[in-house]
Amino acid sequence: MHFAGMMKKRVVIGLSGGVDSSVAALLLKEQGYDVIAVFMINWHDKTGVLKGDCPWDEDVMFAEMVAKKIGIPFYITDYSSKYREKVVDYMFAEYQRGRTPNPDILCNREIKFNEFFSVLETYNADFVATGHYCRRAVSEMDGQQVYSLLKGVDPGKEQSYFLCQLNQYQLSKTLFPIGHLHKTEVREIAQKAALPSAAKKDSQGICFVGKVDLPAFLQQKLDPTEGMVIEIPGDWKGFEKDPAEPLTLRDTCKPWMFSPESGHIAGRHQGAHFYTIGQRKGLNIGGKEKPLFILATDTERNIIYVGQGQDHPGLYRPGLFIQDHDIHWIRPDKEMTDGSERECMVRIRYRQPLQAARLIKSGEGMFIVFKEPQRGITPGQFAAWYEEDELTGSGVINA
Repeated sequence: MHFAGMMKKRVVIGLSGGVDSSVAALLLKEQGYDVIAVFMINWHDKTGVLKGDCPWDEDVMFAEMVAKKIGIPFYITDYSSKYREKVVDYMFAEYQRGRTPNPDILCNREIKFNEFFSVLETYNADFVATGHYCRRAVSEMDGQQVYSLLKGVDPGKEQSYFLCQLNQYQLSKTLFPIGHLHKTEVREIAQKAALPSAAKKDSQGICFVGKVDLPAFLQQKLDPTEGMVIEIPGDWKGFEKDPAEPLTLRDTCKPWMFSPESGHIAGRHQGAHFYTIGQRKGLNIGGKEKPLFILATDTERNIIYVGQGQDHPGLYRPGLFIQDHDIHWIRPDKEMTDGSERECMVRIRYRQPLQAARLIKSGEGMFIVFKEPQRGITPGQFAAWYEEDELTGSGVINA
């Protein structure tokens, strides 16, 4: 899209210093937009951050160099107090409850696509833009514009899952300049333009915090407390019911229930709230035929349940449940009514291949039953559902 002979549309790009947002800014400039770059500082505390993995000190220098190279204004803004309040404090609270939050999705919902939207007014802008690998589509329905969130074309970098909590207004004001590209193409564009970030490695870890030693990070607010590690035998059966009785939908979509009597003591740990379902590392219990994986955590009694091997039946469940107030529709016109069912493709974690599932809406929430049992369904994480290339809704996994 070009704007020859007309007033340029102004776009504020969240410039992180990485190659993705750098190329996004470059493409917007080449397309004729009036581009302004803003670097977000969201975190200052380095407690628990791994040595040599500074969240933003180096990034801000790269961002400023990129803006200068492209020839666009560069500004810095600080949302650290809001980030602590809306993302980090939420993380601590969820871990204390024995749930595993997704800070990247929260950061997008609460900071990048909420607090950051204040730049629209600050700089009198028409849009904000990011370097996410996803796409936006616009259609018309009953005389109103409807915005759709589509998967990015690069299956290895596709990031729509991280934006599963966006709403229609946020999508109406957002551009995704690189969603139609593969990562290799983005690198090539950066190299040809001699952008300072062309060879910069992708960031990892918690959004804006960086890679962390999670127990050390959580110990800022959560105290270590020694408890039992209970090993569940490999021949454990998930449904302890009369096989002649049919399983109810609630049975199918609830977590496995373990007790100390279900297995034997395999060791000790320093706090159930420091661990998450499916985790392998950090237990420091050896002498087993197969590696131990965490099957469940009980933060009330401070017990961790583990099983040997990644094929342990306790790691797999046929379904999950989302409470009604945690269901979010990007496309409100797609919202399901109580008693309705829909076949969709569902993702319960980033990079997981989409899984065939049936969505069943009831008055209390959403039941999701998978065609094949899923490994490591984790309360606190997000389930996102797709219809072909479009992400239409999502919700926080309750059970």
